[in-house]
Amino acid sequence: MEDGRVLYLDLMKKVLTNVIYADPAQAADWYDGSGYEPEKRENGLDWPTTAHTMVGLKRLDNLQFCVERVLMDEVPGDFVETGVWRGGASIFTRAVLQAHGNTDRTVWLADSFQGMPETTDDSHPVDRYMALHKSNDQLAVSLEQVQANFRAYDLLDEQVRFLEGWFADTLPTAPIERIAVLRLDGDLYDSTMDALESLYPKVSPGGYVIVDDYVIPSCKEAVHDYRTRLAIDDEIVPIDASSAYWRRAA
Repeated sequence: MEDGRVLYLDLMKKVLTNVIYADPAQAADWYDGSGYEPEKRENGLDWPTTAHTMVGLKRLDNLQFCVERVLMDEVPGDFVETGVWRGGASIFTRAVLQAHGNTDRTVWLADSFQGMPETTDDSHPVDRYMALHKSNDQLAVSLEQVQANFRAYDLLDEQVRFLEGWFADTLPTAPIERIAVLRLDGDLYDSTMDALESLYPKVSPGGYVIVDDYVIPSCKEAVHDYRTRLAIDDEIVPIDASSAYWRRAA
């Protein structure tokens, strides 16, 4: 059983990142999108054309570690991702639960399902400069498409739930009681802060917080502003050059 679980989850990571068929990257303002580069796909540094996730193999390895650790330690709570794109990281989380025979935890996907919000004069200067909403042709993925992606892996069931809308509107009243793993992938200062303010108080001691966009200065600033305000001093551990995580001590 253990060997089968390892093989299944390793194959899921390869399929979700599409390192098997090596689809080329899409062009973006910061990347020309020319061809497939294994190192970029491993480290989540491109926007794949067809792969179901852009987070890369290293971040999926980290996600597997966090999910399996809270299962092993019996840390109570569900699994939440804020900002899901094509759904690949959450699909993988559901696959980990399936592989371990878990039937009592929910994977929550929070997203606008219409791309990034437009920045305003009040937005963080870095977010205004990046203007990620201009890439919504690549970043906007509908709820129906994400559900179809789950269904393609036979993983769309009652343990998967969706929160559709802007984080400021959906997260404060989200019917989530406790969280074992919180994965933040909202890129922007406000999106990161909205998620932390609404969801971090629900993270159980021993649970994990993963910050996909820690490399972006505005996202990093939101994380540190929130941690400073609450006097959180749990060690932030790098995952790769772009992302980081910490384990909640108390």
